[in-house]
Amino acid sequence: MDDLQNPGASPNAMVVDGPEEHVVEPNGTESEDVAIINPPDQMETDTLLASDYEAMKAHVLQPLPEEPRILDDQVHTWTIENWRTCPKKEHGPIFYAGGYPWRILLFPFGNNVLDQCSIYLEHGFEPNAIPEDWSCCVQFALVLWNKNHPHIFFQHSAHHRFTKEESDWGFTRFLETRKMFNTVWENYDRPLIENDSANISAYVRVVEDETGVLWHNFNNYDSKKETGYVGLKNQGATCYLNSLLQSLYFTNAFRKAIYQIPTQHDENMTNSAYTLQRLFYQLQTSNTAVGTAELTKSFGWETRHIFEQQDVQELSRKLMERMEEKMKGTELEKVLPEMFSGKIKTYISCINVPYESSRIEDFWDVQLNVSGNENLLDSFQDYIQVEKLDGDNQYFAGDEYKLQDANKGVIFQSFPDVLHLQLKRFEYDIQRDAMMKINDRYEFPEEFDASPYLDKDADRSEPWEYQLHGVLVHSGDLNAGHYYAFLKPNKEGWWYKYDDDKVTKATKREVLEENFGGPYKLANGQVRPLAGKKGPLMRPNSAYMLVYIRKSRLDKILCPVTDADTPAHLQRRFEEEYAAREARRKEREEQHLYLGVKAITEATFQQHGATDLTNFDATPDQDPAAPRYYRVLRSASMKDVVAQIAADLDQDPKRVRLWIMVNRQNKTIRPDQPIMDLRPTVEETYTRAAAHRDQALRVWVEVAEEVNAEGNPVWPTYGGLANGVAVVKNDLILLFLKWFDPEAQALKGIGHVYVGKERKVEELIPIIMKKMNWEKLESDEKIQMWEEIKPNMIEALRGKQSLKAAELQDGDIICFQRIKDRKSKLSLSDKGDRHPADDAKSLDRAEDAREYYDFLLNKRTVAFRPHPQKCDAEAYPPFEMVLNGKMLYDRLSEKVGEKLSVDPTHLRFYTVNASSNNPRTAVKRQNQTLHNILVPANFAQLNMNQRNDALFFEVLDMSLAELDTKKSIRLTLLSEGITKEEQFDILVPKNGQVSDLIECLLKKAKLPSEGEAGPMRIYEISNHKFFRELSREYPVISINDYATVIAERIPPEDVEVTDPSHFIAVFQYHVEPSRTHGIPFRFLLKEGEKFADTKKRLEKRIGLKGKSFEKIKFAVVKRTHFSRPQYLTDDDILWDLAEQDDCLGLDHPDRTRSLRNGTGDLFLKG
Repeated sequence: MDDLQNPGASPNAMVVDGPEEHVVEPNGTESEDVAIINPPDQMETDTLLASDYEAMKAHVLQPLPEEPRILDDQVHTWTIENWRTCPKKEHGPIFYAGGYPWRILLFPFGNNVLDQCSIYLEHGFEPNAIPEDWSCCVQFALVLWNKNHPHIFFQHSAHHRFTKEESDWGFTRFLETRKMFNTVWENYDRPLIENDSANISAYVRVVEDETGVLWHNFNNYDSKKETGYVGLKNQGATCYLNSLLQSLYFTNAFRKAIYQIPTQHDENMTNSAYTLQRLFYQLQTSNTAVGTAELTKSFGWETRHIFEQQDVQELSRKLMERMEEKMKGTELEKVLPEMFSGKIKTYISCINVPYESSRIEDFWDVQLNVSGNENLLDSFQDYIQVEKLDGDNQYFAGDEYKLQDANKGVIFQSFPDVLHLQLKRFEYDIQRDAMMKINDRYEFPEEFDASPYLDKDADRSEPWEYQLHGVLVHSGDLNAGHYYAFLKPNKEGWWYKYDDDKVTKATKREVLEENFGGPYKLANGQVRPLAGKKGPLMRPNSAYMLVYIRKSRLDKILCPVTDADTPAHLQRRFEEEYAAREARRKEREEQHLYLGVKAITEATFQQHGATDLTNFDATPDQDPAAPRYYRVLRSASMKDVVAQIAADLDQDPKRVRLWIMVNRQNKTIRPDQPIMDLRPTVEETYTRAAAHRDQALRVWVEVAEEVNAEGNPVWPTYGGLANGVAVVKNDLILLFLKWFDPEAQALKGIGHVYVGKERKVEELIPIIMKKMNWEKLESDEKIQMWEEIKPNMIEALRGKQSLKAAELQDGDIICFQRIKDRKSKLSLSDKGDRHPADDAKSLDRAEDAREYYDFLLNKRTVAFRPHPQKCDAEAYPPFEMVLNGKMLYDRLSEKVGEKLSVDPTHLRFYTVNASSNNPRTAVKRQNQTLHNILVPANFAQLNMNQRNDALFFEVLDMSLAELDTKKSIRLTLLSEGITKEEQFDILVPKNGQVSDLIECLLKKAKLPSEGEAGPMRIYEISNHKFFRELSREYPVISINDYATVIAERIPPEDVEVTDPSHFIAVFQYHVEPSRTHGIPFRFLLKEGEKFADTKKRLEKRIGLKGKSFEKIKFAVVKRTHFSRPQYLTDDDILWDLAEQDDCLGLDHPDRTRSLRNGTGDLFLKG
């Protein structure tokens, strides 16, 4: 501690609000895992003497929860005389503990706090003698006591990791000064500090920091440096993914198998095998935590998916399935099954006759019950428990043996080399009607023998002994929690904790005892009580997945993975990416030293087919018409820039001249004047350029066509003096020429010319003929010219007019075209120009340059996509078209119809939602332009969420005109009871009936006819309740557009029953009948049938099986809003209980809610 920098203050001081409360840091926040205060027990301290150091040590240094090994115990007592006259800060004498120097630090009247005494323990190293990376874990107590009456004392205890940065630790509010002096101490007859003197004893226990992170604050912690391993970054809620990936990574044989998947010809970020290879390679070579974004993106996950915690077991299975697919057809095809898959037999074996029914299946993991079992071996025994089938539950053993007593169960045929055990920590609580986490204590061994759970005929040539390799942990409850993993990378050696981006060594206690779950236990073995409540304090963390490796296969599974095992193309790709990153980093660091120069050359201008001279936003690697880009030092002279550009163009620098490009008021960018003085720097030239709107210097590159006898360039205008400064400009003006080719429907830059202002427009014709290598014009041909003033202003030039009169200046653009000399076309006569034709054909083909400029102004690149629900994407894949925004709806249909080879009258278009990219509304067929379809009137004011560059299309079975005679009905088809729903949009004639609707549905869904598979039923539902059944004669025009229409096959038992009173409406709800969900339906009642039998029919009718059906509670629900549901028992008879208009309610949670909220089943795409 530096007294001069921080007089009277301890930089790492602890503040104690009360002697029996808690230790907090100076900012008032609670210190986690740093200090523990053990308040004195009055009963014990009545007979305890501060001078009895051994007894006092046992009292103040209680056993620690971590149970670290004690390296050294020392007690040091410092006597303070003349307490009131002590300086503001006082150091005690040096003493040694654990081989390191220590001392007491005292602030007799408080460390920046009033009416307090502050006492700390600090190391005693000299400031420059502290070892680098020094740390020492210490449990300590500071005792202030009356030296003449040692039964009067006060103490605080704590523990701390002392480091070079955190050199002291203790208690800012050790004790109030008013209690120390002149006041009788508690139940005694004298004060704590008597005669202005007292003793302070420091009890210092140095403990072993076995893992290197005991009480570590993890500031500037380097996982790679401390452990040799790195963690994985958490993207949002991907800790569950990280724990599984680390487990698979350290299953070395799996990692080698992943490396061997052939991805050299598919290095695509959508290929999950390739991204998993990349992830493993980075874990192997990186010095910092590795991101998983590439992998999750290859899974097809969006942002919302990485903020949703998924089931690790399901993720593991799907990942294995995906990697198996990638290995099919290669020599790796059987690697994963051999490593992770075992075999299990499900059997029913008769007791008294030789008959057995069995089925052998593969398994990739085993789900073990935690509830009701104390440990792993109990769970295995529970798993293979035999159920006896006897009495009313006898097994039918075929016609030969009939009903027989039998044993039913499962037995393992073999276990895999790597055994994944899923502990069922989450189970459905029928009382709470919700999933709950089971926090019971559940032990698992470091090694176990699996042979007792094998079939008697199983291969036992090798021992079936397994060794623990990984423990995946969940901390928290069902709704919020965190996942991390403990893994043992090598056969022998340390365990490590992988907690997202942090990797630390771990003790066996941390791996086993602390993840058994159950209540916290004190160091003495007693259960820690929950403060203020009955019952113990439960651990939030417990193991939920265990990874065991067969001991005889440990060397095979944990084989070393070397650089030679990693794919060469993977190493090469990472070397390339590293070099590119380093280049970008260097470029960023030096960015302030450089300025970009964008240069238009003759070559780029000749490639340019739009307005102006170039598009400055384009890049040369994507557009040959883009300006050339040069990165030059800001301090470089313009002479250097000219030399660099000249070298790039393979020209003599003397023949190259740069013109500054400026923004004109009409929003075009044209050359203004040449840079004649090349002495200024690039930055100075850039600064002087008027009204630049670019981060780069924009120039046009002119190459001299003539040189004089001395080899110097001859410039047509802006000639130079000897010092390089420009002289006055002559009367020549610089013009750029563009040619419109009507055959190719293209605009092309030709070059530049210098022409005198007084020359007439028609005198440009010989220059154009020469530039174009045209020998002569036909007798009926003319050359027509326009000035390109700005994109929406193209004006014809009159042949007899002078350039000066036409107001042409440096940088102006003239567009020309060869045309037939017809009266409908304007030539160089003074008759003006004609406007573009308005008919549809003129929008497809420009007859002259002016029409083409109009097309450029209105052209739109539109992405057409097949409607996801109404169009076959394989038959009609997506495409793009460049279209004129002025074309009308019918012409748009014709163009798209030509592209798709379909009748344009059979096309319907839909606008696109800009947020979701899903279809919005259908486009009405009316006299509107493409521009108005994509950008409706008042688009900005209405803030419409619509894309202006895309449309969905649907190929109809009929014309739009015929469609107007149809009614569209959205219909939900039920199958597999009511568990499977399919949506169909059915078009039925408006004068049709429900029978017509059924015929159209069967045809569209490709279902068997009613004669073959049974009659269909159509009914309407509202708010998840049955509304009405529609008769076959019901007119479809009367079907409510806002009701949900359901179609289903009529169950065979319903077909012959015509009396509606024999049916009851069934609906689904959760807890309250008002909280409806799912599909309702009608159900046939049977007179005298007990509800136990009714449930069997309901199970078949609904389509739910097993536990899903067992969780449903059934109730009779009256129509009145305030009546409570009457829940049914197996002995009830529904026929007798249900009255007219009553409903049968199915009370169970809405399992589809997460789907509606946007979270669906876990999926991996890539």
